[in-house]
Amino acid sequence: MAELLVWPALIAYGEAAVAYAGELRGPGLSGRLATWGVRIGWLAQTALLAVQALDSDGFAWGTWAGALNLFVWLVVGAYLIWGCKPRFRLLGLAVMPLAAALLLLAWAGGGTAAEHADSVGVALVLHVGLMLSGFAGFTVAAAMAGMFLWEERRLKRRDAKLLRLRVPPLEALDRLAARAATVALALLSAGILLGIASLDGNGLDAAMVVTVGIWLLYTTVLVLRREVGLRGRRAAWLLLAGFALVAVVLPITHFAS
Repeated sequence: MAELLVWPALIAYGEAAVAYAGELRGPGLSGRLATWGVRIGWLAQTALLAVQALDSDGFAWGTWAGALNLFVWLVVGAYLIWGCKPRFRLLGLAVMPLAAALLLLAWAGGGTAAEHADSVGVALVLHVGLMLSGFAGFTVAAAMAGMFLWEERRLKRRDAKLLRLRVPPLEALDRLAARAATVALALLSAGILLGIASLDGNGLDAAMVVTVGIWLLYTTVLVLRREVGLRGRRAAWLLLAGFALVAVVLPITHFAS
């Protein structure tokens, strides 16, 4: 049953990624089709996760592929907060191809199947959930930062085609990217604290070191934003640099495996 549910999600995410590209020609039916593709895909993946949870004896997302499946769901869910608004639809060009590709990778790795899973403690489940939620928030913040840089470049070139598109003001993108990063940092901080509490003398590993590096980078960006008014292009590039670290830490993090 679980394996069957992954295909509606994959097809819907793929349809949304293609339809969002049509938005570059101007607002129209493609944007609405893309939005419904995201909604349907997310609901299908929600059902997939529910079936996995019901059919597993323990924590169903303890493997790297299972964690990737859960991460995709969190990213798309976070994107839906803004993505359904016409002015933010173009964020889907960055988010949905990535979501479709990562869900396909999770399926290939067996992360979408309902298999026997080891029982784990509540603290470890919360640790995984908080860490993945934080990384998902950073992913959406990076998508906003990328859209900021793309829109700013088009404006500097005085590209007349930009006038046909529904895009948010640069100030709004900058502000929302910072807010998404702030919430994500809070979630990551809580996840790190839970992880430290459950170390049991095992010491640090590469994933922990990179995770601390991510925390330091985002903390620095947000402090500089507050204290010296870091805004615009520099802040956007730093948010993208933080996402690059997220892309490094996810494959080497074993979470509950």
